[in-house]
Amino acid sequence: MKLFTFTIAIFFSQFAFAETWQPAPGHVQIPLWPSNVPDAQPIPGTEDEMMKADNLVAGKPWYAVTNVAKPSFTIYPPKEYNTGAAVIVFPGGGYKVLAIDLEGTEICDWLTSKGITCVLLKYRVPNSGCHWDDQCRCNKTPKAFTALQDAQRTLGLVRANATKRGINPNKIGVLGFSAGGNLVAMISSNFSKRTYPRVDSSDDVSSRPDFAIALYPGHMTLAHKNNTEKGRRKINPDISFTAEAPPTFILHSKDDKTNPIEYSLVYFDALKKLKVPVEMHLFDKGGHAFGLRQTDLPITKWPELVETWLQKIKVLGN
Repeated sequence: MKLFTFTIAIFFSQFAFAETWQPAPGHVQIPLWPSNVPDAQPIPGTEDEMMKADNLVAGKPWYAVTNVAKPSFTIYPPKEYNTGAAVIVFPGGGYKVLAIDLEGTEICDWLTSKGITCVLLKYRVPNSGCHWDDQCRCNKTPKAFTALQDAQRTLGLVRANATKRGINPNKIGVLGFSAGGNLVAMISSNFSKRTYPRVDSSDDVSSRPDFAIALYPGHMTLAHKNNTEKGRRKINPDISFTAEAPPTFILHSKDDKTNPIEYSLVYFDALKKLKVPVEMHLFDKGGHAFGLRQTDLPITKWPELVETWLQKIKVLGN
């Protein structure tokens, strides 16, 4: 297939989805796969969107998308000016759900206000990556890392069609939270070849991110927070960085009770040993899954840190 497949997919995508979650008017979900989804897994139900009011963030509920069998991405163009940069956003949710607003659309609102094209990926869940299994009280890795397939495919499609969307193909980064932060690490260490059979010419372009941003990343080791200190400092063998890994920004709170801070420490150490440019910010308080909702805690000012870092690595500015 040629690149016109992608154009046709965009044209018909408004008719292709009947799922519960829909982007705001004026935005369209673009299907990732033109026909069969690779390594399709059984899904325990139909796609649904649920309001989560039992765990408020900054006093507000958030929405979780479940049972994603047909992954898609939605492009949010920059608002007042265009820097040429683009960021693909991976919402968190433990590879079980997607925190679609808290760690998705709200992030796109911030990025587009800074002149950055935002690409929100609705990747497959549940169990599409390394996930915590309550029955065995352990981390489990799926036979096929389908979330990584979705991420690689998205980056290739965005890069192959960058020019027509006003995107610099050399300024395409990724940003993820929790499980999405793990997906940032996975695509930063798995870009030399696709993890699925070639679909079209967009799979021939590089899926390497030009920069990476991981916030309270999860599943960076095979141990959980109740395991030994030694186990918590040994990186997940699914993640094998090379010196070609992209410049990376990492942020974590020391009081995160879901993802221990060691997850970010092993991430940082692995890149530092390879002399990959990496910047990490640790805060005493903040907990887990705060997105960018503002509170009186200093950690919620993290977007300013990211903007400064993007200027330093010359993604933004001159």
